[in-house]
Amino acid sequence: MLLKYFYDTALAHASYMVGCQRAKVAVVVDPGRDIQQYLDVAASEGVKVVAVAETHIHADYVSGARELADRVGAKLYVSDEGTADWKYQYVDQYDHQLLKDGDSFMIGNIQFEVLHTPGHTPESISFMVTDQGGGADKPMGIFTGDFVFVGSIGRPDLLEQAAGIANTAEPGARDLFKSAERFKQLPDYLQVWPAHGAGSACGKGLGAIPSSTVGYEKLFNPSLQFNDEDEFVRYILSDQPEAPSYFAVMKRVNKVGPRILGAGHKHRFLPLSQLSTAIQSGSVVDLRPSAQYAQGHVAGSINIPMGMLAAWAGWLVDYDRPAYLISSSEQLEDAARILHKIGVEEIAGAFDSELVASSGQATETYASGAPSDLSRSIQSGDVTLVDVRSDVEWQEGHIEQASHHFLGRLPKTMQALSRDEKIIVHCRSGARSAIGVSVLQAAGFKHVVNLTGGYTAWKEARLPSVKPDQQLV
Repeated sequence: MLLKYFYDTALAHASYMVGCQRAKVAVVVDPGRDIQQYLDVAASEGVKVVAVAETHIHADYVSGARELADRVGAKLYVSDEGTADWKYQYVDQYDHQLLKDGDSFMIGNIQFEVLHTPGHTPESISFMVTDQGGGADKPMGIFTGDFVFVGSIGRPDLLEQAAGIANTAEPGARDLFKSAERFKQLPDYLQVWPAHGAGSACGKGLGAIPSSTVGYEKLFNPSLQFNDEDEFVRYILSDQPEAPSYFAVMKRVNKVGPRILGAGHKHRFLPLSQLSTAIQSGSVVDLRPSAQYAQGHVAGSINIPMGMLAAWAGWLVDYDRPAYLISSSEQLEDAARILHKIGVEEIAGAFDSELVASSGQATETYASGAPSDLSRSIQSGDVTLVDVRSDVEWQEGHIEQASHHFLGRLPKTMQALSRDEKIIVHCRSGARSAIGVSVLQAAGFKHVVNLTGGYTAWKEARLPSVKPDQQLV
């Protein structure tokens, strides 16, 4: 048996290739959209990708299942659990098998046994793997998808928080409790291969270790320590990370079937004469470092530095408008690949960042200031202070004069702000707030300043802050 691990650090997404070396065939479990990596490894290992197995309809990235089925004829093994709302709608176009609890299938001499493990989503399934070619009659591991992670468990509130499907979080949590109880009955020696690692919004407190065992998780996974269902529900529904708004888009895309990109999919640079039209008709994302963007940028663009694109584009890019990039030639395809992974399908082109900077069109700037320079204005109330940190960070402590506008929700909540006032934006370090400044400027706010060093620098300067009980700290 061949087992290969693939990890997309930008999305904290793990996928796997399982191959039967005797039969020279392989299956990819929970593939990402960039399928060439699987084909390259398969070729180097002397196996052919003949199948795809998915644990559920993913919400945080565009699946590569359809792309593999279309390009190499891979058979699709997907869930048939859940209600009609949670059925794959494109699989009839390809060779496929719909799976329910207790079903099994073979990839060469390797057996995959299906367990229905609902809670994260209604259709969620897991795969127990037995290497019969090696003479084993017991499974060696389980692909848990977004059900059990290392040190955590899949959140049940995404359908309600991100997709807006009311009254699904608590029933999902109760389903998840039953699935967890079933997981605890599995043999301790089973290896656990999850679909996400640390940094994913599909659960809270995910570990950075790529795999575990059932026995270890039973001992140390906080989510598996509950025997009372009500206590588990309260725990699992509290303190979850913000659910990115684009998750609802991903559910729809992966259910109806993503667009086929095809081999050799590329993007092109556009003449600068089209830049003003792009600003008017689409979302223009400038990938330069924030310090460069602050010194001069095109009005109407937003700034998401390349290293932060995967985390924030899904929140801030308008999925209903074409997307344009201001980037270097080296960045273009990597950036487009990231956007495609999170379902931004219409990437209409890019503009060379060096040409833009020297074109005379990058005339808008913004200022930055340290806490020592801005604290008097902030504490006197002469300015509007906007905190774009997460809900958890806000609850742990914030500047008394601040109003909370989480960065991902800023495009909606900024309507409560006045365009006539001077606004200072801060986060923990100054990186997210720089993005926030660009979002406000693109929306027509003219007097916006970034707080250098953010809340960390504010505290280091021994300036006052408050906690939810409003006691100065």
